[in-house]
Amino acid sequence: MRRRRIGRSALVVSEIALGTMTFGSSCDEAEAMRIMDRAVDAGIDLFDTAEIYPVPPEAHWVHRTEEIVGKWLAGRRRDEVMIATKVCGSASGWFVPPVRDGRTALDRHQIRRAIDGSLRRLRTDHVDLYQTHWPDHDFPFDETLEALDELVRSGKVRVIGSSNETAWGAMKAQAVAESLGTVRYESIQNNFSLINRRFEDSLAEVCRREQISLLPYSPIGGGVLTGKYQQGSWPEGARFSNYLKHGGERQKAMATRFVNERSLATTAELLELARELGLSPAAMAVAWSRQHDFVASTILGANDLAQLEESLLAIDVDLPADAMKRIDEITRRHPYPLG
Repeated sequence: MRRRRIGRSALVVSEIALGTMTFGSSCDEAEAMRIMDRAVDAGIDLFDTAEIYPVPPEAHWVHRTEEIVGKWLAGRRRDEVMIATKVCGSASGWFVPPVRDGRTALDRHQIRRAIDGSLRRLRTDHVDLYQTHWPDHDFPFDETLEALDELVRSGKVRVIGSSNETAWGAMKAQAVAESLGTVRYESIQNNFSLINRRFEDSLAEVCRREQISLLPYSPIGGGVLTGKYQQGSWPEGARFSNYLKHGGERQKAMATRFVNERSLATTAELLELARELGLSPAAMAVAWSRQHDFVASTILGANDLAQLEESLLAIDVDLPADAMKRIDEITRRHPYPLG
């Protein structure tokens, strides 16, 4: 397993990270333990979680993922893996999370409460990477960064990062950190895949010039790029199948955003290319993600060991230049499948 540095920080991590957002919902505790054991055996040393997990976010199981990761971590050597978690963004915007009675914010008070809760559930005295889960561009960056800086100075956090951020937000945060003399965001965790290449429009340049690392999530497009939703199929138990059948308005909108005519047309051509290359669709998608200079570690999620094993096939795969060119041609024919 090759390793890369996150931003300009001291964190050097495996090129593949383990995402945990289904631990405690569609992936039960026993299977989650097996997945984490296998991930470490494969050389993965970065686990990503969040105070709001598992998904979909619901009050009856909120925080459960951190508790499961903490239980696993208690039986391991702490420095064996690096733990990344996230503080919820503002509840005043697009989504009211079932955390702290829906009063979440990126102010000092809420950030302090969030980190103490996460450390307790994770059974550790520090997290290696602490990320703002989504931004609040109507709230001053100053207080957020000062509060995060205090956590670093206290030893509770080693490095900070952002998630679901825009190019403007990433640059504004860097400017404020430089002005205040605080720690800066060393990473950004955004959606990036063969059916969602928007990151390359402007954020990729921000990452290169500011030495910020992308930690892409959903590299297989929420499972779409495996081909399981092709030809009108909605597999029983699949994430977007469940969202359409049982989810709220937000989950149903997400399902139709990911599974649509353009994303399926893109996937159909990519499936053919994967067959020609002798790769599983998931392995090709993860390998493609890894082969970007602004990416530090690609986050893989799994509901079971079989899904993890399929994605792990990408560890030793380097797509040749002609395959990367063909991928570019395919995605240009189907621009912005997710809108």
